[in-house]
Amino acid sequence: GIRDVETINLYLTMGASRIILGTAALEKSWFVREACEMHHGQILVGIDARDGKVAIKGWEQLTDKAATELARELEDAGVAGIIYTDINRDGMLKGPNIEGTKALAQSVKIPIIASGGVSNIDDIKKLKEIESAGVVGVITGKAIYTGSLNLAEAIRVAK
Repeated sequence: GIRDVETINLYLTMGASRIILGTAALEKSWFVREACEMHHGQILVGIDARDGKVAIKGWEQLTDKAATELARELEDAGVAGIIYTDINRDGMLKGPNIEGTKALAQSVKIPIIASGGVSNIDDIKKLKEIESAGVVGVITGKAIYTGSLNLAEAIRVAK
């Protein structure tokens, strides 16, 4: 993972428009703040959570920190947005955690991108219903690969 500003600078000079940080956001809050100051609007953070608590290091370590608490800290640090993954649902095709995603989005003013559990077009519609809370996008993977979600239809519904 990215752990220093020099690496961020390198990626951005190579043409990346955004950088997504993970574990470093919890372990090195000073680093996130510094990166956001240097690259305003280009730093996002992935918050992976299980039962509302932040998981780090490839989901192997569960912390005592609430996802909403970390989201507020990241907003204060200047991140441009958060990618929120409910790891209990990721890859399971059982639907996203609508309530948890909405609660996280309502706890901050920065945009949230939902991730984890999307299985079909109805899930996209449910996420669209909480757009006004601050959920601006969704990441899906397995549903597209299995064919349970048609990407063109998902894009049409999401617009």
